[in-house]
Amino acid sequence: MPLTLALFQPDIPQNAGTMLRLCACLGVKAAIVEPAAFPVSDRAFRRAGMDYLDRLAIDRHVSFPAFEAWRAASGQRLVLLTTKGAVPHTGHVFRPDDILMVGRESAGVPDAVHAAADARVFVPMRPGLRSLNVAVAAAMVLGEALRQTDGFPSPAESS
Repeated sequence: MPLTLALFQPDIPQNAGTMLRLCACLGVKAAIVEPAAFPVSDRAFRRAGMDYLDRLAIDRHVSFPAFEAWRAASGQRLVLLTTKGAVPHTGHVFRPDDILMVGRESAGVPDAVHAAADARVFVPMRPGLRSLNVAVAAAMVLGEALRQTDGFPSPAESS
């Protein structure tokens, strides 16, 4: 089972589209925990993801409890990307079937999601700065997880 990037109640369609395009290009599965702040079929969302969305299976979950039931059935770990993380992303040991979750751009994730996470990682930054764009953080952490698990697509898969 490949890595999965889960978007928790995304606020900004362009960021969601960018992250889904990232998943399509890197061979990573995607999941959306709703409700999103926009219809997932919204034109801006589709425009940001472009035709890449047709190359990607997206698991949609109507709520976090529904997502948790799906995750429990699959036996996958939840790795939360958060500015309140305990370990830098480069210090975490990823598994090939991990679910990496990003929070809402406006509010992150609620305490219940923090409590459910098997690990909480952060991207180290200079002091005094709040956070990276969620799509940038997702790309950095996915890159590290793929590097560790030898999960990058082969040149033949990329064509």
